[in-house]
Amino acid sequence: MTLAPSSQRGSGLRRLPLSEVKIEEVAEQILSGSLIAYPTDTVYGLGCDPFNPAAVTRLKKAKRRGRKPLPLLVGSYEIADRLAYFSPDARLLGQTFWPGPLTLVVAEKVRFLDSITCGSGVVGLRVPNHPFLLKLLLLLKTPLVGTSANISGAPSSTTADEVERQLGSEVDLILDGGRSKTHRSSTVVDVSTQELRLLRTGIIPFSKIKKTLHTQTA
Repeated sequence: MTLAPSSQRGSGLRRLPLSEVKIEEVAEQILSGSLIAYPTDTVYGLGCDPFNPAAVTRLKKAKRRGRKPLPLLVGSYEIADRLAYFSPDARLLGQTFWPGPLTLVVAEKVRFLDSITCGSGVVGLRVPNHPFLLKLLLLLKTPLVGTSANISGAPSSTTADEVERQLGSEVDLILDGGRSKTHRSSTVVDVSTQELRLLRTGIIPFSKIKKTLHTQTA
């Protein structure tokens, strides 16, 4: 696979099946500022280097996303623990449901861009249960923006075709992993305070999350 240099990003869309992807080159493109769409264990994601201000600005413009925080994907709980503060409850949920479709909103330990957190001091983190994506994340050694690959307010994309129809040439590369196994996004819970709060209903029922914590403390 040969990808265009950074000076040509945005000039034309490239789309590749995962079987033809050289993961090292994808990692290099991400770190050089590219936007990529990729399959996950939920719906297709749209990502870039969260420490690259220009790339994050491009991503938000592509999604037509206003001042809203962006979730991040990481390769393991241990990496997440280096980026944010995990309370005992947050640690239990991460170790129970990761890798998997649960996003935990926790207090940032590393200072992220305001365009990622909107100055809130908290960040949404998730370890996805997708072999290719996990390998890519571990190779990157940095988080990857993990927002859904669709225009804000539009249906989530479950195929590379749907990504292309919605985002087109705004994206530098689409990694085609076939149809998603689900059309639902991850469940998002805020565990940055003592009160557990459901921020988005998703694949994992909130009742199961609360039961996990209740069982631990019972």
